[in-house]
Amino acid sequence: MLLLLLLLPISRDRRANFSEDQRGNSSMALRLQGPLLLVFLAALRVGESRYFEVRDAGAEEPFLLLNAELKRELSEGQFYRRALRCIDMLSIEGQFSFTAQQPQLHCATFFIADPTELLTIDFDFVNVDCQAGDFLKVFDGWILKGEKFPSSLDHPLPASERYIDFCEGNRIKSTIRSSQNVAMIFFGIRDPGNGFTVTIKKKPNLFPCNVISQTPAGRFTMVIPHQRRNCSFSIIYPVVIKISDLMLGHLNGLHLKKPTVGCGGVGDFLELLGGNGLDPSKMFPLADLCHSFHGPAQMKIGCDNTVLRMVSSGKHINRVTFEYHQLEEHELKNRKENSLEEFCLSNI
Repeated sequence: MLLLLLLLPISRDRRANFSEDQRGNSSMALRLQGPLLLVFLAALRVGESRYFEVRDAGAEEPFLLLNAELKRELSEGQFYRRALRCIDMLSIEGQFSFTAQQPQLHCATFFIADPTELLTIDFDFVNVDCQAGDFLKVFDGWILKGEKFPSSLDHPLPASERYIDFCEGNRIKSTIRSSQNVAMIFFGIRDPGNGFTVTIKKKPNLFPCNVISQTPAGRFTMVIPHQRRNCSFSIIYPVVIKISDLMLGHLNGLHLKKPTVGCGGVGDFLELLGGNGLDPSKMFPLADLCHSFHGPAQMKIGCDNTVLRMVSSGKHINRVTFEYHQLEEHELKNRKENSLEEFCLSNI
């Protein structure tokens, strides 16, 4: 029997089984214009490119994900090389170089791997003038419009240790490894001719924790094996999510009725979040699933960004299996019957 849940942006006092967590604040590293949906739909739709503005940059730059055909060509062992744009996005291994043709002070490259992969970043060549105001930094995760993924609450490192600043000589590393499937470089270079070259490689990750999906449809199983950590899976599309299996170590059975407070003090649960930003800690709580069940349970979420976030006490093996696809036009017909559109899509 299919359990169908239409998740509404209900108030914090009436939300479905939501636990009150402490929500952290993130610092601003790169400010990008435009709603999250438009930015990432542009980046993640295979074979298409779109444009958005970088504040104060004075020009528009492409934000492009390499297409599937190129991936197939390179799967045969070819080593890919190309120049970086000021604003760029890459999902493939290779060697990439940036050389300034003019002062370019607000640039970023976003790297994304498959959900079960980590990224390694090697700088083969760096020529920046830190004394003149150039900067070159690596961030373990993504930052967009001042919001971090993973959030500061969920990342294993404190925020200060997620940055590698090449203008601080004592922090330069020969190889930088991400903690999840996304990482980024942000940089500003004043003098034409200056720049850098970087090699990107991917490594398998046996227990992925904190993932941004490359695609608007897929299937995934997230496992947290006796670890006290929180893991988020981010889908940057309005989606239909079908949870087929949820195993939380403490109880069995499907119980969606609201306990006294959130999940009643249970240390292991799955929460559904929605919003227009990137940071899960700043997103709107939609529902908590507090107990194990064998589904399917289907949910429609019309926000730019949907996150499944598993909170784990470390006492159990927790697992969730789900599939998702982008909401189609015919699935949105009844959206105006609730306030979901006003909450999630007000900036579009």
